[in-house]
Amino acid sequence: MGEGVHRRLNLLGFLCPIPVHETRRVLEGVEEGEIIEVICDDPETLHDIPALCDRLNVELRGVEEQSGEYRFLIANVKLEM
Repeated sequence: MGEGVHRRLNLLGFLCPIPVHETRRVLEGVEEGEIIEVICDDPETLHDIPALCDRLNVELRGVEEQSGEYRFLIANVKLEM
């Protein structure tokens, strides 16, 4: 999986709101400090996943796009307010 990723969530083919709901569900089940990788192809996730990270106060470590697929690296690390 690379880059210290603990879990990979493949949501290719799913449209909003499924990617956000599944990402939230997985984040609620991981230990603090773990990193999840979310793979989506719904362009709405470019807005929705960062907004979810803000709401959950977790760290969005990176977003990449390649051939219409979006890869999000999210660390379950509570950010200082």
